[in-house]
Amino acid sequence: MKRILMIAALTVLAANALAQTTVLECAQLVDVSDGELLEDIHILVEGERIKAVGTASEIDKMMAGNEAQQRIELDTCLPGLMDMHVHLKHQNSPNHYIKRFVQSEADYTLKAAHFARITLNAGFTTVRDMGDQSFETVALRNAISAGHAIGPRIFAAGKSIATTGGHADPTNGHRPDLMGDPGPNEGVINSPDEARKAVRYRYKRGADVIKITATGGVLSLASNSQNPQFTQSELDALIETANEYGMGVAAHAHGEEGMRRAVLAGVRSIEHGTFMTPDIMELMKERGTFLVPTMLAGDFVGRKAKEEGYFPEIIRPKALAVGPQIFATFKKAHEAGVEIAFGTDSGVSAHGDNATEFSLMVDGGMTPMEAIRAATVTAADLLGREAQLGRIAVGYYADIVAVNGNPLEDISLLQDVRFVMKGGEIYRNN
Repeated sequence: MKRILMIAALTVLAANALAQTTVLECAQLVDVSDGELLEDIHILVEGERIKAVGTASEIDKMMAGNEAQQRIELDTCLPGLMDMHVHLKHQNSPNHYIKRFVQSEADYTLKAAHFARITLNAGFTTVRDMGDQSFETVALRNAISAGHAIGPRIFAAGKSIATTGGHADPTNGHRPDLMGDPGPNEGVINSPDEARKAVRYRYKRGADVIKITATGGVLSLASNSQNPQFTQSELDALIETANEYGMGVAAHAHGEEGMRRAVLAGVRSIEHGTFMTPDIMELMKERGTFLVPTMLAGDFVGRKAKEEGYFPEIIRPKALAVGPQIFATFKKAHEAGVEIAFGTDSGVSAHGDNATEFSLMVDGGMTPMEAIRAATVTAADLLGREAQLGRIAVGYYADIVAVNGNPLEDISLLQDVRFVMKGGEIYRNN
């Protein structure tokens, strides 16, 4: 037994000796925990974790004369940014609706890998992918974790769950002989039993989170973006089953009644929340439900709806209505004290432009620090990873980004991230 323990101890020592040590010398650091801007802070990174945070003398004393393998001077450091609503599999374009007939699962997977790299380079070290075509982002998540691909840390939903004809029914807009009758595996349910099967299938396929479309949507080929699309019993079965499997549920929702049903059933977050009313806001506060506002998507579709031919005609009136309203709802929700996590719906807008959402949040009444917290500590809380992600603190993953200048004075600086570290590995340094 003693020999086994000695071998184990030597193995640990050897692993520690091989771990990369880096000191990041930050002229300023945005402390999202206490809401402060700190001066002249050094961060000691060992392997994939943060080992120490302090002044230069404190870090040097801790290292006791051992020189770091690399030292990097940076201007303003922040925790890695986190986007709680992306779709890595695609990026919107005027020919978006024909692509599902001419592109394969492999095409979507390779595009997702491309957009993942762009997203990481933009400073987003963690994302929640809110629905793909055929679980390609689950495969991409695994490839990134294994070091076979480059991208952010992904929490993947796989294929979203809808009802027949609902917002995420994959056969919407097809001619009748191509529609078929998709079921729970394809993300279409019409009873509590089918709801349970759909959740369990996603667990089987490796999903981290469940995404449902509680109301109609803007970009689906249907006329109504607000109608509720699940019965209360279907929602109850979905969320009860997801909770049993340790997965939170995110609900796409624009209309009031669908939102109410979803919040009452226990969803973790409402995505978009466009036509949210004050009583829904109060209900969300009571139940601890997060809002992921995705104003960037609303702004994008509102602008593109004015371009002739960009969207099919059935979509244009919905996009024109939702664009301005989503911004107005954000302002009211923030004033009401609803917990808001950062999310963009990138894939509707261009990947890599995610940080534009910060400016919209500040325009909507948030302080720059509140907006940054929404993309760090609050996002980590939403994921249930508040002890590992979202802060620059001892023991946390070394997910760190840096910009030139003070983003608390000019939030748009986050659109020009100069340094990106994820899990102790540097992916960008210019």
